[in-house]
Amino acid sequence: MTIQLQEQVEPPIQASGQYAIVAITKHGTQIARKLARSFADSDVYYMKKHAQGDEEEQGFTLFEGSVRLLLPSLFANYKGLIIIISLGAVVRMIAPLLKDKKTDPGVVVIDDRGEHVISVLSGHLGGANELTREVASLLNAYPVVTTASDVQKTIPVDLFGRRFGWEWESAEKLTPVSASVVNEEKVAVIQESGETNWWMHDTAIPANIHVCSSISEAFTLQPDAALVVTHRLLDSKEEAILENGVLYRPKVIVLGIGCNRGTSSEEIEQVMDETLKELKISKKSVKAVATINLKKDEKGLLEVVKKHQWDFIYYTPEQLNTKTMKHPSNVVYQYTGAYGVSEPAAMLASGNDRLLLTKKKSGNVTISVGFISHG
Repeated sequence: MTIQLQEQVEPPIQASGQYAIVAITKHGTQIARKLARSFADSDVYYMKKHAQGDEEEQGFTLFEGSVRLLLPSLFANYKGLIIIISLGAVVRMIAPLLKDKKTDPGVVVIDDRGEHVISVLSGHLGGANELTREVASLLNAYPVVTTASDVQKTIPVDLFGRRFGWEWESAEKLTPVSASVVNEEKVAVIQESGETNWWMHDTAIPANIHVCSSISEAFTLQPDAALVVTHRLLDSKEEAILENGVLYRPKVIVLGIGCNRGTSSEEIEQVMDETLKELKISKKSVKAVATINLKKDEKGLLEVVKKHQWDFIYYTPEQLNTKTMKHPSNVVYQYTGAYGVSEPAAMLASGNDRLLLTKKKSGNVTISVGFISHG
């Protein structure tokens, strides 16, 4: 495929991978082709004048005209860009395209000899730092990463827990808390729930970072900044720790659900919201909804799960009956073959027989709340 790039014309990009490899020089084209052979999930773009005749067979895209006109489409269609052009030229070309570090793709630059791979943009959130190291390894090149937390081998505040699916409650304090971390000020990491293997470096946790099991323990330290990992809704006194802090929501809650056929998504979600509020649990910490396989096509349930991108897990009656329930029901058994739905489903999906809520019935919905323990 060949693209003719012109001003004010949107090039017809058909992204098949998550990463775009771009070159404009003869040597850059050779690097791009070499990289494509070993870097999966990538699409290659280079200038038509460097065509070698096998581009259609290889699935490579040729272009004519200024590469500057190609970049807006690449920005919009790829998770990451690997560009074999000088750093200065790339900076000038992408400057008008920058929007937000939470949405911009990762951008990595390779020099024309393939000796250096440089993380340029969206190092953490766009994955450019990780991409830089991966590409450098494939090319036997030197990775250049300048993000302070990476260089100093400390906590990347804006990426903390991301690989586990943790969510920020708010991004407002990311920058000042990051400054406290890299400037080696006293930082408290308060973890009440979630995965505990978050330290990713081969060195010890820096002395300025203090791991605490509770907010009250952290208050005694009088930290300059705090990273709080919990599924709980904080009370007004506890929220003071967030004056210079970031609150992370780990995915540790499972909602076991039983409902009558045809129950609306609105009713199901209302019961979920009311229950979580009663238990003082953040909705952002919900990981999955679990039920019986008879409900795997329940429209209202599917709509709620899809809306929040939660895992949807269902079990056979035989699987549900392997769990000992406090309130087995012969009536439920007559209709489903299981002595309960929400309670055993929450146990199975959370891997924990101790539930935060055994069972509550509200209208057409029955709900149980399970907790995934990582400690």
